Amino acid sequence: MTQDIYEQLATHLDNLPGGYPRTESGVEMRILRRLFTEEEATLACCLRIMQEPVERIAKRANLPPDELAEKLYQMSRKGLIYRADLPEGHRYMAIQYVIGIWEFHVNDLDKDLIRDMNEYIPYLLESAAKLKTHQLRTIPIGASLEGQGTVMPYEQARKLIEQQSKIVVAPCICRREHSMIGEGCGKLAEACLVFSNAAYFYENNGLGRSISREEAMQILEKAEKEALVLQPTNAQKISNICLCCGDCCQILKSLKRLPRPSTLVHSNYYVRIRKEDCIGCEICVERCQMGAIQMSEEVAEVDLDRCIGCGLCVPTCSGQAIDIVRKEENECYTPPANVVETYMRIAHERGLIK
Repeated sequence: MTQDIYEQLATHLDNLPGGYPRTESGVEMRILRRLFTEEEATLACCLRIMQEPVERIAKRANLPPDELAEKLYQMSRKGLIYRADLPEGHRYMAIQYVIGIWEFHVNDLDKDLIRDMNEYIPYLLESAAKLKTHQLRTIPIGASLEGQGTVMPYEQARKLIEQQSKIVVAPCICRREHSMIGEGCGKLAEACLVFSNAAYFYENNGLGRSISREEAMQILEKAEKEALVLQPTNAQKISNICLCCGDCCQILKSLKRLPRPSTLVHSNYYVRIRKEDCIGCEICVERCQMGAIQMSEEVAEVDLDRCIGCGLCVPTCSGQAIDIVRKEENECYTPPANVVETYMRIAHERGLIK
């Protein structure tokens, strides 16, 4: 029975937009056994990717609503499913493994789970790389956009934060897991900004703390100083912004190993270096998380195949020799209107819906 229910759960997770690819080693099954009991796996398979009241789920689970309510609540507290705390009561829904279950375990990591995840993450990223639509995108840091002409609101982190009524900051799970295995980078620990309904889930589950817009802006300033890449939800109305480093972020680490990272990132910018103004300080080389800038005859040069348009190199250039440039209009990417549309696109590209 154990094998059957975990196989069912793996299939259930793979039918969600984020996917749950199989491997020859079976590491994905080890992860599920670490996180779910058999009963929890069975109940998780009863949930859909839409918020539902307990009474409706109880019919599929064949359990009394009162009994099921407590079980689902505890599963949501463990980060195995999603819970919406509404005035009329709790609503529950299935949640994908990444972004979702994995991030919800930021407070429950151990070295065995980290080891398994580090083995599994390449399979997840390989699967995601085949799609046209990704869960995150890259936007330039605010200081790099000064003096720019047309900049869309969804390309400006400060504008995105000004739109939020509820903000929670949570620990970066990538930095936390690297720190736990002795590979930490020492950069900003609280580096995941979560908004709206997801923010309430994080706060109510003890995954993060509520902050003001002002503190969120201060966190952005720290991120810019520490050369962290801004990766918000791939939508115009976002649910989070990740502040990522090339040392720990699994996405950036994987991109950096590729010859042309720029082709796999939703970004509308690149940088241009004026060689005549470069004084050879090499600060841009140090701050670039993609290895896109190298020195040639004491002058910085940018490899546009590697530049993801994060703008980290622009404001700290001693010679003011670097500009961020918006791509031609026909090359610019317009994100989906909201997160639901994002995941609908991903599901369509994976053949889950027509």
